[in-house]
Amino acid sequence: MGYALAETAAELGAEVILVSGPVSIRSKNSSINIISVTSAKEMYSAVHQYYKSCDIAILSAAVADFTPKEVALQKIKKKESTLTITLEKTKDILASLGEIKGGKYLVGFALETENEIENAKTKLKKKNLDLIVLNSLNDKGAGFKTNTNKVTLINKDNKITPFEVKPKKEVAKDILQHIIKEFHV
Repeated sequence: MGYALAETAAELGAEVILVSGPVSIRSKNSSINIISVTSAKEMYSAVHQYYKSCDIAILSAAVADFTPKEVALQKIKKKESTLTITLEKTKDILASLGEIKGGKYLVGFALETENEIENAKTKLKKKNLDLIVLNSLNDKGAGFKTNTNKVTLINKDNKITPFEVKPKKEVAKDILQHIIKEFHV
């Protein structure tokens, strides 16, 4: 979804910076400035670096909520029959941007499986967002590993705008048209 949003925004004339973790897809649009990262820590730093110069930030994917406290520098050999890995909470990139938002338009995504609208509204308010894009894994054709998606947009005034299942490129157009209308770009 992030790549569909980036390509569609660029086609609409936006200057696009895409901070991306490891993915199997590539953008065909050479005008998109792609910043490749491999860890949650690198993504946090890159997003904060480029956030300063943007008007609209769309965070369409989340890094893992937890990360290993210690990273092995070499292969871990089988010595015992069990292995314990201590995890620590990963910095919440979206929440950190909401804290320093300023006059920027901040968009987040919520992937939910239960109490979808209620949970998305809570995230919208808690993270100080202007818009949240709700994905439900309960909807056929939505989510990961598919070329389609089904989203519901909820703005900061709790106005709910549902969309039907469509190709991700069309979903990206719906999201961006909504942002343009609200942000008055």
